[in-house]
This record gives sequence, structure tokens and C-alpha cells, in this order.
Amino acid sequence: MKIPEMKTERLCIRKYEERDFEDLYEYLSDEEVVRFEPYLPMSREEVRKCLEDRIASDEFMAVEELETGKLIGNLYLGERYAESVELGYVFNRSFWGKGYAFEACDCLCQYAAEQGKHRIEANCDPENQASWHLLERLGFVREGHLHKDIYFRTDADGKPIWKDTYIYSKLLDA
Repeated sequence: MKIPEMKTERLCIRKYEERDFEDLYEYLSDEEVVRFEPYLPMSREEVRKCLEDRIASDEFMAVEELETGKLIGNLYLGERYAESVELGYVFNRSFWGKGYAFEACDCLCQYAAEQGKHRIEANCDPENQASWHLLERLGFVREGHLHKDIYFRTDADGKPIWKDTYIYSKLLDA
């Protein structure tokens, strides 16, 4: 889904640009920010490649604070099946707890509804209370709890470290 630039009261949701590198590195290299993500904190080289991929993508959007012009996070809205999309988000830790994620995700949900999408899905780690609280504030409903369904890392012996997943959805045409 190609997403146009959108503005909220405090944010600009837009395509990634080369100028975003340092701000993107700031939060993707932060161990606390990526704690529940399927990747480890990134090196400068990894963030450079990540930025190139995001610039080329129609599914990743940069979230910029209007007042400062600083990249403070990113959104993901990926096409799925049967008029459904998947929502994802990651924000710089310095901007947590200020309502930015809610403001940005709410804007993207409204956009998906305007595009005639039927459903938005989101998955999160049950240990990530801030994430599932955000989804519930946005009107998402927890549909399931998958037990030890996925792993992103292995232990010292190479064995998977299994994680649970909460599955959320929001119907847009209900």
C-alpha cells in the first residue's frame, strides 16, 4: 500500500529520506528500543542498509516531530490477505510516553479505513505491555495468544529461545 505524506497535530508521517540516517541509528542501535523486535541493536552499517531498504519501501513510513524535524520513530503498514493490513511501530525511547505512537498509529488506522481496508492486524510480545496497551487504546481487540510460536534468537547452545505472541485486530468497516 503506497502511503502519502500525512500530518497530525505534532507529527509528519512520510517516506524515509537520506537525512534520516543519524536519527534512525539513534534508536535502532538502542538495546531497550529493539528488545522485542526480531533483530538486535544495529551497527551503523546495518542501519545504512536498513535505511536504503526503507527508502525503497512503500510499507515503512518515517515519523517526524514537526516542531524539531527529528525522526522519532517508524510505522509499518503492510498488505496482507482479504483487504487486511498489518500495523507495526518502533519509536525512539526519548519519545516514549508522550502520545506520539498513539497519534501516529491512529492516523495510519484512519488512512487504512479511508482506503477501504476491512481489518488491521498487529502482533506483539506479551511481555511488551506498552505495545499491547497502545493497541487496546487504539481500539484493537486481542484475538489470540500463541504459545512459544516464534523465536528470533538462540541460546549459547544454539537452541531456540521461544517467545509467545499476542494477536490483535481492529475491524475498520464494522
